Amino acid sequence: MDNAELVRDLSAEVAKRLQRSRNPIPIGVSNRHIHVTKEHFVALFGPGRDMTKFRNLKQPGFYAAEQKIDIVGPKGSIKGVRLLGPFRPHTQMEVSLTDAIGLGARPPVRESGDVKGSGPVRLVGPYGAVEISEGLIISRRHLHMAPAEAQTMGMQDREVIRLRVGRGTDRDTVFGSVVVRVSDQFSLELHLDTDEANAAGVKNGDLAYIV
Repeated sequence: MDNAELVRDLSAEVAKRLQRSRNPIPIGVSNRHIHVTKEHFVALFGPGRDMTKFRNLKQPGFYAAEQKIDIVGPKGSIKGVRLLGPFRPHTQMEVSLTDAIGLGARPPVRESGDVKGSGPVRLVGPYGAVEISEGLIISRRHLHMAPAEAQTMGMQDREVIRLRVGRGTDRDTVFGSVVVRVSDQFSLELHLDTDEANAAGVKNGDLAYIV
């Protein structure tokens, strides 16, 4: 590659980064929550019961349920953790590192759905309890977007980027290792857990920017 080609490539990369950085991205702070299978729901709440909607989430088709259960770890428990619907093929609990310490657990940082070899816990509902051999994770920070949004920003599914949050405040923070997840089932939103959001002093609806 000669100098002229190098300059053109660098200029194109700078232009792309500048264009990306102009697009504000809403933040969604993800509190501890649980996705369950239909089988585990019945074991926890009893036959004939079904998950009922509390409110819709920003991601299309997903909702917070009325139902809550307890997570029990080796050293502690968390009461009243909300279920998210719809039902999943695998039961999965997403907690923060602070939550995990309180439980006495050491779950891995994983993307949603990647539960193989993750942490075990006990779930307790109003009807019964179930032992989960794997499924407890700390969710990897990630950015949801639809294909049209990805095209506008020049992003690709599975790309790993950095995002700046709290811009202009005394807790301005850059988060690295943010995985991009592109699907026609998604809407533009950066997901941080409560530890990450609190460290940066941000809340639901605040804005992030690609850097």
